[in-house]
Amino acid sequence: MLTLAAVVSCVLAGGPAELGDPPASSVPFSAVTLTDAFWAPRQRANATGTLEQNWSQCEKTGRIENLERAGDAKAGGYQGYFFNDSDVFKMLEGASNLLAGDNDLQLRRRVDKLSGIISRAQQPDGYLNSYFTIAKPDEKWSNLKDMHELYCAGHLIEAGVAHSEATGRTTLLDTAVRLATCIEARFGPGKVSGVCGHPEIELALIRLYEHTGDARHLEMARYFLNERGRGTERPLLGEYCQDHAPIAEQTRVVGHAVRAMYLYSAATDLARIDNDTRLATAMTSLWDNLTLRKMYVTGGIGNSAQNEGFTTDYDLPNESAYAETCASIGLAMWARRMNVLTGDAKYADVMERVLYNAVASGVSLDGRSFFYVNPLAARGGAGRQEWFSCACCPPNILRLVSSVGQYQYVQTPGGLSVNLYASGTARPPAWGGGGQITQETRYPWDGRVTLRVEAPSDQGEWTLRLRIPDWCESHSLRVNGARVEAPLVRGYAELRRRWGRGDTVELSMDMPVRRVVAHPAVSGNAGKVAIQRGPIVYCAEQADNPDGVSNIVLPADATFSEKWEPNLLGGVMVLTASAERQSAVFPTDRLYQSRAAGTPATLRLVPYCTWANRSEGEMTVWIAESPSAGLRAGKTWLTPSASHCYAGDTLDALCDDVWGEKSGDHTPPRMTWWPRKASEQWARYDFTPSQTVSVCAVQWFDDTGRGECAPPESWRLEWTADGGVWHSVELLANSAYGVSPDARNEVRFAPVTCKALRLVAQLRPGKSGGIIEWAVSRAP
Repeated sequence: MLTLAAVVSCVLAGGPAELGDPPASSVPFSAVTLTDAFWAPRQRANATGTLEQNWSQCEKTGRIENLERAGDAKAGGYQGYFFNDSDVFKMLEGASNLLAGDNDLQLRRRVDKLSGIISRAQQPDGYLNSYFTIAKPDEKWSNLKDMHELYCAGHLIEAGVAHSEATGRTTLLDTAVRLATCIEARFGPGKVSGVCGHPEIELALIRLYEHTGDARHLEMARYFLNERGRGTERPLLGEYCQDHAPIAEQTRVVGHAVRAMYLYSAATDLARIDNDTRLATAMTSLWDNLTLRKMYVTGGIGNSAQNEGFTTDYDLPNESAYAETCASIGLAMWARRMNVLTGDAKYADVMERVLYNAVASGVSLDGRSFFYVNPLAARGGAGRQEWFSCACCPPNILRLVSSVGQYQYVQTPGGLSVNLYASGTARPPAWGGGGQITQETRYPWDGRVTLRVEAPSDQGEWTLRLRIPDWCESHSLRVNGARVEAPLVRGYAELRRRWGRGDTVELSMDMPVRRVVAHPAVSGNAGKVAIQRGPIVYCAEQADNPDGVSNIVLPADATFSEKWEPNLLGGVMVLTASAERQSAVFPTDRLYQSRAAGTPATLRLVPYCTWANRSEGEMTVWIAESPSAGLRAGKTWLTPSASHCYAGDTLDALCDDVWGEKSGDHTPPRMTWWPRKASEQWARYDFTPSQTVSVCAVQWFDDTGRGECAPPESWRLEWTADGGVWHSVELLANSAYGVSPDARNEVRFAPVTCKALRLVAQLRPGKSGGIIEWAVSRAP
């Protein structure tokens, strides 16, 4: 068994970032064609379902019409959010990626037509933003913090570069360059001082510089990056906007998750280009803080819905996890750049984790519906949607999945690094189109990979670097059929030789089922395990476990069987184990019963990335290893129980010493009676041995406005000395049973020595209820 902390620690071992000498190339590979069993079908769905869903919705919701009106100089009539241009630009980038190596004439015509609409919307000075052109023409550049002008511009620039890379044409690129020139004429030293509230322009300008070689774009990106956190002749925008401290001085990941990832991606690019070790060291510190303290086992990031971002270390709730799809995409972007910067496979390990789990879960298998948020547990009713009013995620999925082949290889000064394993072919840019590398594999379902190298004869001796994933404990290598040993350097098995045409490399990686446990500070996962096989994180879904998934117990000695099911969820490896099912309802005809024995059950697991493709039932990633799984803060002298505990909650939340900032706080673990409403329910502590108690405090769970839990109408405390008759406690003067939200409702009563204490709550009409914490003070 491995802890997630241990997994990530071995990924991150090695100290501060060491810059390559020179660093690896960021130039993308040309004509990357994937034919594997995982990404190829997703790319096919992306080219049909995801593209068509984005395009039709951009038409239906007026996003494209906004640009048409701007091009026709029509005032008024703007539709939707002020940043809606960005959805069209991201969609166009994804469509351009699809044109690479594919002579789809119909798609090419559609892309050309949309590019023309965008170009016509551009004003003579290069400015391009349909919202300000037709709705607020007198307010351009007046609110960089909130209005996303530079963010939208960045996405157009990225689309222009992608279109040029894919087609060799400069029509859209020319529009992007004119817009960049407009920005460069306005901002910078001696001009207007400012940064965008949503980073994106920085990484786009660097991408434009690396595509065109025009240093003006690099200088503009450098200015925006260096100005963040400095506030030159302007107020700082704060943590949420990533404008709270100079980037090179930051050590903690804070604020909005997507904004952070886009900013760090640009800063990492700049550290590589400038060979800036101080900036690279800051990126390493931020990386450590994120991946060691604030990343889900799926690679998802950004736990809080309140700021779509980060809170405190180890604050990783499962059911209320935000884990925005765009944030996962941003982490994949940053991880790739950190890998290019340092040549270290530890960053590609995280990139693989997020791509195969958090990113892939963001889109349905048919490519037509999307998750905005990606929880790690669900009570039911969570499903993907075809579109959102704030639709950043669907086009982001389109551009990521259409370009995932670009994440597979990195050209290094002395050779080639293989970061992802997937069947297909690619042409390294340094080979001038005169060779290719081919993979054949069933990865991620099988750990065997065959690579065929067709390198030009003039390449001489060079090193093929094969990433050995952090989850892989044993591997073997063969070159042209002969067993070889290769040194493991920064997570790569290095094979250096003069490669001939047709040379083959066979890599075999053991892929056992592993149990992963979380850091002890992640209280909601105490006593639970996540199941991983290869890079794939698994989940229990109600579609496979009809009686529910939250009361399943997976014994520590249970073993898994593996079965390939080609007709399930597009073809997946299913894991099955013998387990036990514990009842969450205490029998009404008994006072005590053993919790050691459960009902035998079969636990069936599928990849997390495929959940909610069949139904919207319960789901969980973390599975209890014992009936009492949970953190009781050392309270071995009490055992919690309840009349009912919702499947997605935990009884141990009652006594884990974790209080919420407010009653509506979804961060701490909780116990709820959901879906029971308007009835008398109870929670109870059994003491071993009997305890003398006289004070308790309770914090009610209240998700009014989001759900249907509220503080109870009334409640009382009862005790029993011998397991027989229950007695009401005698409240002291000025003490009362409080039902205030947010508060720690304290009750003082005459001391009682009891075998058990019971809290009995009368739920409000039409409401359920729950408890975040129920503290009981015992006499010394």
